Amino acid sequence: MSPVQNQHYGTGRRKTSTARVFLRPGSGNFIVNNKPFETYFFDETHRMLVRQPLQASETLGKFDLVVLVEGGGMHGQAGAVQHGIARALVRFSADLRGILKKAGFLRRDPRMKERKKYGQPGARKRFQFSKR
Repeated sequence: MSPVQNQHYGTGRRKTSTARVFLRPGSGNFIVNNKPFETYFFDETHRMLVRQPLQASETLGKFDLVVLVEGGGMHGQAGAVQHGIARALVRFSADLRGILKKAGFLRRDPRMKERKKYGQPGARKRFQFSKR
């Protein structure tokens, strides 16, 4: 990938997903992992989640986005892309920080899967107690 002038970068994370977002001035083209946005995020809920930072900052259609996302499931990836877009928008213009922060797009969601504990069947589940 050749370096492009006037591009803004943001890294987003959610659960075990990581998204690298490249924001470039353009006409609104959106590529995720070398696929069109609508093909990659086939569910309307995930598409809405990803577009929220652009709608809140009123920059929808002003940028071309190239996103590389890996790890996790579809919902985690959508959250990671949302976080990455918000961070890239702040790099583009610090004036957008207040809007995006108030909407909660700059905060990384810390919820992760809890680890399984040894000697037990799961993270919280316990084997049945026997008194005798």
